[in-house]
Amino acid sequence: MSNRMAFIGGGNMAEALIKGLIAAGTDPKTIAVGEPSEARREHLVTTYAVKAFASGAEAVQGATTVVLAVKPHILPSVLDGISPAMAADALVISVAAGATIEGIARRLAPETRIVRAMPNTPAMVLQGATAIAGGPHATSDDLDVAARLFTAVGRCVRVPEGAMDAVTGLSGSGPAYVMLFLEALSDGGVRAGLPRDVATELAAQTLLGAATLHLETGLHPGVLKDRVTSPGGTTIAGVAALEAGGLRNAVIDAVTAATARSVALGTSDD
Repeated sequence: MSNRMAFIGGGNMAEALIKGLIAAGTDPKTIAVGEPSEARREHLVTTYAVKAFASGAEAVQGATTVVLAVKPHILPSVLDGISPAMAADALVISVAAGATIEGIARRLAPETRIVRAMPNTPAMVLQGATAIAGGPHATSDDLDVAARLFTAVGRCVRVPEGAMDAVTGLSGSGPAYVMLFLEALSDGGVRAGLPRDVATELAAQTLLGAATLHLETGLHPGVLKDRVTSPGGTTIAGVAALEAGGLRNAVIDAVTAATARSVALGTSDD
């Protein structure tokens, strides 16, 4: 049987993954989406030529891989609805934030192969950062399938499931921290006399360029920082101000707080 992928939920993350898959060469005819919103179904069919169904149970029929892309609070009922229609040997990949592999497995057939993933919103522009973790029955091939899915929308790393809360605190929540810093950079430019649109464009491109420089060179961020920081120059004056303002500790505390919140949300799950 040829590989068929079913997405349960047709929101922004599902759309990003579908867009990435098709850009990477996947035949849209092999992709089905279960999405209750008629407007979303029409959008996905018109834009990507995939198949779309109002019922998740219809979408999963014949699928070799099922991607759970729904909000965590509705996941239990969604699993109860699709489980009877799923192939016994289907691979399940979940992008539902906070949903544990154990919690998903309780509502599926015994020994279902499950991979849990934590992508982030830049996946919508094919620049996502995703971590994946395999369940007890997932094979190395299953992790390869998941990795191919998420590398189609950015970068993907493999971690044990116990690291997922930290991933959530870092890269899952991280785009919000970066946007806050981008906004602050722009504010600084405006304070120094730049027009808002110019300040924001320069700030955004600076963040993009600096991150790309690190990823493409592999050099430690501290090394790249030092290359810009001349003795007695403008950059060291700015760096000193950031250190005095506690930027480094504030960012560390943000990741720690978001991680702790992820742990608390996971503990409260059914």
